[in-house]
Amino acid sequence: MENLSTDLDRKGLIKKHEFIRVIIQCLYSLGYEESAACLESEANVSYKSAEFKLLESQILGADWDDCLDTLYGIKDLTDEVRASAVFLVFKQCLLEILSRGDDSMALALLRKQISSLNVGKEKVHKLAFGILSGNEMGKVEDHIISELRKRLLTKLEKVLPPPITLPERRLEHLVEMAVSAQIDSCMYHSSIDAVTICEDHHCGRDQIPTETYQILTDHKNEVWFVQFSNNGQYLASSSSDCSAILWEVMDDGELRLKHTLQSHQNPVSFVAWSPDDTMLLTCGNAEVLKMWDVQTAVTLKREFTCGTLMATRLRLGEACGCPSQEIHMWDIAGTWAKPLKYKGHMQNKYVIRSCFGGFNSNFIASGSEDSNVYIWNRRSSDPLEILVGHSMTVNCVSWNPKRPNLLASASDDHTIRIWGPCSSDNMKP
Repeated sequence: MENLSTDLDRKGLIKKHEFIRVIIQCLYSLGYEESAACLESEANVSYKSAEFKLLESQILGADWDDCLDTLYGIKDLTDEVRASAVFLVFKQCLLEILSRGDDSMALALLRKQISSLNVGKEKVHKLAFGILSGNEMGKVEDHIISELRKRLLTKLEKVLPPPITLPERRLEHLVEMAVSAQIDSCMYHSSIDAVTICEDHHCGRDQIPTETYQILTDHKNEVWFVQFSNNGQYLASSSSDCSAILWEVMDDGELRLKHTLQSHQNPVSFVAWSPDDTMLLTCGNAEVLKMWDVQTAVTLKREFTCGTLMATRLRLGEACGCPSQEIHMWDIAGTWAKPLKYKGHMQNKYVIRSCFGGFNSNFIASGSEDSNVYIWNRRSSDPLEILVGHSMTVNCVSWNPKRPNLLASASDDHTIRIWGPCSSDNMKP
């Protein structure tokens, strides 16, 4: 006879009979009942344990006393689980007693046995209220009784622990966990495409921006800020040349100049998009805040005075009280005891801006005073990629929210670099 207790893997983690059991359950859940029954017969393995098969026979045959004896006889059940399972059986038994019109027997069952179960008073009171209100009374057809017994078995499958029962869709759950673990361990994963289970999952560097795709040279001085629009169709940049520029992202991922906004008298240190991307705010140093129509480049408002925090290029030591060589990521919900920290870039003199990006915001990008762009996977404090190309401090980065492999960086070398993956075909949304 075949030894079903043997292990299937070298590490001894997978028992053969357990593996067959979850396969049979999966076949049944997928509707392949004949195949499942055939495998049960050939392997001499049932996905239902001996204890549960006995319960199934007793419940479908309305052998309630034997059913209760079986539940009380199962070892290693916690008191809470046993009480929950017994309550479900009593509830079905009570319904069938009421269906026969034996109200006195039903009340005796409720008072003497159900009320003594450790399942919480609320459940017992709710059941009692159903009797008093008549919701549980009245003749119930035999076919409905049969269906309710089957539903009871389904509920017991969820209450009773393994190995007495198998958790619902166990094989699917195990495969999903394995795929999720591979995705979580893939440091470059940044794709919305479905993951195949036919091979191990692994993403390459082409999933994130790693190479210069385009260099924008229209600013005449240091570029201090860049930000993609919320819809990913535009990029706004601001510079110490007293201008801001609107760029349009084309279908192939290239950027083209749309408008140059030149009415500021001082360097423009900051820009911000409206939620619907129809308007843009620009802030000049110690000057005014201007609101622009994105399509026409017409100024809509110009009488707001900029605050000094956004209007001056502060030294980090002056702004925060101490220099730092780290990026800190905080949990807004407040559940983390400490922030996650990311290191590797240089930040001693100026404010350097960082951003989230990639699929599901799995990555962090930052400028640096060493003229490089740094990219981290959020799960690691060490840089995943260091992008070389700028010749002076990189002040700001912005990751396109709709194109997870498109990144912009602004530098003191007067340029904006657009970074893309190794293959430009991947730039398309």
